[in-house]
Amino acid sequence: MQVAKVIGNVVATQKNERLNGHKLLLVAPFEPREGTYGPTRVAVDEVGAGNGEMVLLVGGSSARNQFSMDAPIDLAIVGIIDEIEMSS
Repeated sequence: MQVAKVIGNVVATQKNERLNGHKLLLVAPFEPREGTYGPTRVAVDEVGAGNGEMVLLVGGSSARNQFSMDAPIDLAIVGIIDEIEMSS
């Protein structure tokens, strides 16, 4: 799993039919210890995340397995983070 921040929406009127009805969001992976963001990616939202929220991501087959169909999904949002608490 990976932590990321939702930074926008993706609207695609033409896409694989198995993605119809699923929200696509722009996310920036976040490294909590360093406070840095990685390259922007597109993720399929399963939990109703919104712009500016910190989320949990899964990738690859773990992302695809979150959905009951064989869809071309490589990154999925599976949780909304309420708080990150770091120990030293």
